[in-house]
Amino acid sequence: MKIRSPIVSVLGHVDHGKTTLLDYIRGSTIADKEAGGITQHIGATEIPIDTLNEIGGDFISRLSIKDTIPGLFFVDTPGHAAFTSLRKRGGALADLAILIVDINEGFKPQTIEAINILKMYKTPFIVAANKMDRLFGWDPVEGASFTESYANQAARVKTDLDLKVYELVGLLHEHGFQSERFDRVTDFASQIAIVPISAKTGEGVIELIAMLLGLAQQYLTKQLEIHEDEPAKGTILEVKEEVGLGITVDSIIYDGVLRSGDELALMTSNDVITTNIRSILKPRPLEEIRESKNRFEKVDEVVAAAGIKISAPNLDDVVSGSPLRVVTDKEDAKSELLEELNDITVNTDDEGILVKADTLGSLEAVVHLLREMDIPIRIAGIGDVNKRDVIDASIAKDEDEEYGVIIAFNVKIHPKAMEDLKNAEIQLFSSDIIYQIMEDYDEWLKARKEAEKKAWLDAIIKPAKFMIIPKLVFRQSKPAICGIEVEAGTVKKGQPLMNQNGDFVGTVASMEDNGESLTAIFRGQRIAMAINDAVAGKDFEEGDSLYIDVPEKHFKVLQREFKDKLDEDEFRVLEELTEIKRRRDPDWGKFGLFEY
Repeated sequence: MKIRSPIVSVLGHVDHGKTTLLDYIRGSTIADKEAGGITQHIGATEIPIDTLNEIGGDFISRLSIKDTIPGLFFVDTPGHAAFTSLRKRGGALADLAILIVDINEGFKPQTIEAINILKMYKTPFIVAANKMDRLFGWDPVEGASFTESYANQAARVKTDLDLKVYELVGLLHEHGFQSERFDRVTDFASQIAIVPISAKTGEGVIELIAMLLGLAQQYLTKQLEIHEDEPAKGTILEVKEEVGLGITVDSIIYDGVLRSGDELALMTSNDVITTNIRSILKPRPLEEIRESKNRFEKVDEVVAAAGIKISAPNLDDVVSGSPLRVVTDKEDAKSELLEELNDITVNTDDEGILVKADTLGSLEAVVHLLREMDIPIRIAGIGDVNKRDVIDASIAKDEDEEYGVIIAFNVKIHPKAMEDLKNAEIQLFSSDIIYQIMEDYDEWLKARKEAEKKAWLDAIIKPAKFMIIPKLVFRQSKPAICGIEVEAGTVKKGQPLMNQNGDFVGTVASMEDNGESLTAIFRGQRIAMAINDAVAGKDFEEGDSLYIDVPEKHFKVLQREFKDKLDEDEFRVLEELTEIKRRRDPDWGKFGLFEY
């Protein structure tokens, strides 16, 4: 059984050094012609073990790493979006990942997003604590190992770096990971190795490569076994037009062999198609690219792991991030790919929001995070947001206002769809950062729930109490008019009133203060009140206190949902009112056996 190179993805926040790291690794190998062998594939850079040994020199040889791993296969489109695009059945295509973090800035939104994605796919990773050369007083040693460079630094600088590393240890712990600086790790199976590096000067890159090789050899050998004589399996990275070739697909082959003329099964947004390969194009080595206009060479076959370009008919609607299979049995191939599509596509039929993403992998990541938030999903699909999506979201909104939402990750919004979104008042959350979408959506949900809660509270009759001011009864009936003072709570026009015996008195007809009509009055206010259906001297006396008559259903809602929204005086009045009500009905306001 052949062992392929592990596929390594680089993730991290923007400007933390993902591209710089890959550029350093590639550049260092190009510069050394004797190392040779580095090949720039489609979307990936393959670095053979001989070349890696050349980069690492004696350091790697001292680690007792056997030559079982043929090299490292770096994904050349770093970042979370590329990582989620690189998907195969059951998880991520990447075998290993490098989480690159600016040691001076710590975790940023995309760092956290990357960690969540790594958790989701259970992908082993190493933390590259980049930009240590920017620590105050750092004395760079170009291309040196971390061990050599660290030994060359002043004591104060060493302390500063150690503090930064342990800040990262703390942050990783908050996200459920045990970690340590790589040379202090006691168990690589349970601890994340943090390797301080400078992608600019190359310091520490030797140890980073050594850690990747060591982890791959120790834990992933079985996973890296390939069937070099069996039909190829791969993942589509990108669909694009090439001059002279038409529409092509860039793909990573992770198992088996791919031959010119093979029939392929590929996935569109809603179907599986088959097509025959016209040609397989393999990029030339980096050193040759610099000297030639011909970037590709035509090959008859490739064996995993390989990054290639495929020319074939009918590729226009193929989905980035979708699987690729060589067809031996057409129905079996179609069935396998449709099952994979069904793993991601979500359709509850009844309720939920609508989700769109650019690739299968990113759709999977978004759906996973929404499920963790207990958000129902009515429809999930791949591609740009169109008019049909707005119609579907509108239907969901008609069923429940909360579901009038479209989550759109890394996709475009058709101009006509944007106009329809506004007209239909559909909430759109769109970004190329999953973390940002989730945060914005969560904030909108919380704000909406608070608004709903406030609307509920405003509609609920809450406890209040006022006193009839002695000698200020201006009319006895039709309506009774008297001066009152609010003792607790808020009294509103139209509310029902009861006396201290629990008898219905009437309703608040109107309230005035110095000729100004009022709809609500508050504790301490003294105003003139008109009371419908009440007779002064019969239903109440001067000096009596009257209560807002809280209905039993409203009382239960207050007890269950809004008790914390009542102030001390309102709560006291509610207790008084409950006591009055239960003198007549001992079960008033109590929750029945089946109430919740």
